[in-house]
Amino acid sequence: MKDRYYDLNTYFRNKLGCRVQKISLDAGLTCPNRDGRISTGGCIYCNSRGSGTGALKKGLSITAQIMKGKEFLRKRYKAQKFIAYFQSFSNTYGSYEKLKGLYEEALAQDDIVGLAIGTRPDCIDESILKLLEGYTRHYLIWIEYGLQSIHDRTLAFINRGHDLNCFKRAVALTRSRGINICTHVILGLPFEERHHMLATAKAVAGMGIDGIKIHLLYVVKDTRMERLYLQGSYRCLKQEEYANLVCDFLELLPPGMVIQRLTGDPHPAELVAPEWSLRKNETLSLIKKVLADRDSWQGKRFSQRDTSL
Repeated sequence: MKDRYYDLNTYFRNKLGCRVQKISLDAGLTCPNRDGRISTGGCIYCNSRGSGTGALKKGLSITAQIMKGKEFLRKRYKAQKFIAYFQSFSNTYGSYEKLKGLYEEALAQDDIVGLAIGTRPDCIDESILKLLEGYTRHYLIWIEYGLQSIHDRTLAFINRGHDLNCFKRAVALTRSRGINICTHVILGLPFEERHHMLATAKAVAGMGIDGIKIHLLYVVKDTRMERLYLQGSYRCLKQEEYANLVCDFLELLPPGMVIQRLTGDPHPAELVAPEWSLRKNETLSLIKKVLADRDSWQGKRFSQRDTSL
């Protein structure tokens, strides 16, 4: 079997008929788990940089970031069309007017065929969803909700600031609007065993979600996770262990769910552990090898009967 999971490039080619790449954007927004609305500490694995690049603070507008991204991605991947990916922090956390301006600045650029909006399930409301719904008539729109785990005990420990029911409400509000939903999950969270992680897979599989990003929990500097790790209170997953968990996870997901990511991209200067997480291509190759050795594939053990919470 050649294609053992439904990856993002295949999805884009099926949908748009050409090579499409995401351009990661920093809109200078923040997070309610950092600005004091919920907390000031953020999630325990996230430092002050978070997923941000600081591009806006460096003077690069959304337009300038897109122009720079297009030039790079055309050379590297021969990309023909692009998705404007609002990645840094919570990109529905702002006034309606500000968000509308950011989204429409991005959509006005040549060869931008859609938006991907990274955010939290507690940072969405009817007005923003209606705005995004309006774009679906002409553009491909994805919203990415960070969940990480379905287990409220885990969410409380990692200081997410929301519970599973909050995520389920956000998904229910978003469905039937033409907006594609992607969820983020993390494997290797503190105190979670294999059965906890696979329970997350089964639950997500039954929520009517269109795509998923699977991340490895790696430890970065200046975080509470770093303190736990250095104290010996947390053990990172080994590379082979992670690859097998990803394959277990994929087997439980519906075949049509778009697999947007299978591991993360730590910043080398910030990484504490595990060292192998920097070898992304090696990890992806190992995941593919495990699937082939098992003669397995996405959806092999998927059953709608097993997905109810």
